Amino acid sequence: MIFRQEYINKIKPYINIKLVKILSGIRRSGKSTILEMIRQELLSKGVDESHIIFRKYTNEEYDSSFTSKMMYDELKSSILDDKKYYFFLDELQEVIGWEKVVNNLLENHNSDIYVTGSNSKLMSSEISTYLTGRYVSIPIYTLSFGEYLLFRNNINKSNKEHLQDYIKLGGFPLIASINVDADTTYSIVEDIYNSVVVNDITNKHQITNIDLFNRVIKFVIENVGKTFSGNSIVNFLKSENRSISIETIYNYLEWLEKAFVIYRCKRYDLQGKKILKTQEKFYLADQSIKYALYGFNPTSIASMIENLVYLELKRRDYNVYIGKYYDKEIDFVATKRDEKIYVQVCRELPKESDREIKNLLDIKDHYPKFIVTLDDYAGGNIDGVKIIHLVDFLLNK
Repeated sequence: MIFRQEYINKIKPYINIKLVKILSGIRRSGKSTILEMIRQELLSKGVDESHIIFRKYTNEEYDSSFTSKMMYDELKSSILDDKKYYFFLDELQEVIGWEKVVNNLLENHNSDIYVTGSNSKLMSSEISTYLTGRYVSIPIYTLSFGEYLLFRNNINKSNKEHLQDYIKLGGFPLIASINVDADTTYSIVEDIYNSVVVNDITNKHQITNIDLFNRVIKFVIENVGKTFSGNSIVNFLKSENRSISIETIYNYLEWLEKAFVIYRCKRYDLQGKKILKTQEKFYLADQSIKYALYGFNPTSIASMIENLVYLELKRRDYNVYIGKYYDKEIDFVATKRDEKIYVQVCRELPKESDREIKNLLDIKDHYPKFIVTLDDYAGGNIDGVKIIHLVDFLLNK
């Protein structure tokens, strides 16, 4: 088992703190493995193995007749003394009322609780009711490039060669841990995607027009890195002689978000210092999803490296927005407490007259500004704007 140390470092400060640790992300992003890593951490600190309770609440393990009361009774029966018990509750979003169970364990027993799930209803209003101020959310993403290199360290390639594989094959841990070709990779990723769509979206929300739903997904995926609105999708489908309401579009997008298939990136007005409600962008949980569904196309690499930069900023705990500065657009404005950075992404090294450079230079403040590129000649800076290769951006914190 290869340790994903950055997640362990994020979680360790909360061990033995009276907060529920909620780990959420797309299916097969490695949440269960991270729970196992925390378990190993506890064992290394001398925690008695009998006081670590691990349960996996998947459809295969528990059917729909399994109730929250059954869940509570079973977990409570594991508590045999007054010492601290560590509960690892994996993929429990399907157990209706699990929040009450977790709240009871937290309040009435000497417990430390870790929860995972593949649907953001883990962060629903029920949690606000039962766990207000008593949980910490830790988003889990597919492998960063640094983690990917750890998984592939037995393959003798340069970092730039590995990056080409990473862009093409994605960062699902299962894929990185085995050495398979692109066709096999995309078959596995498509299975993961279909599992998410069937279990977390179409069945749950009783979508009947699957073809229309898939066309909406195709539009979103083909427009990664581009601003668009719900009306853009309505008009696109109208051009194909298909009718859909704007409300249905927004529902589809919300459900895809809640299943962590896509992430919404809002626009931020740098002059007015406010978040705008129109013309957002969406990014994929992993770039391999695009290639698994629609085939690998080298012309799409520009949008996929933008996708990689977005996810890397999120992994580093930034709040990420599209920047609007007068009539200009900044690919990413990333903020974290009193820190801010501006990032433009382009496949090839820009010239001084290019949009990527000019838009950044127009912003007259002291915050760092970056151009991230795949160009081998990246390096140095132009009037203070740092030109950095994607490999270095992904690896250098």
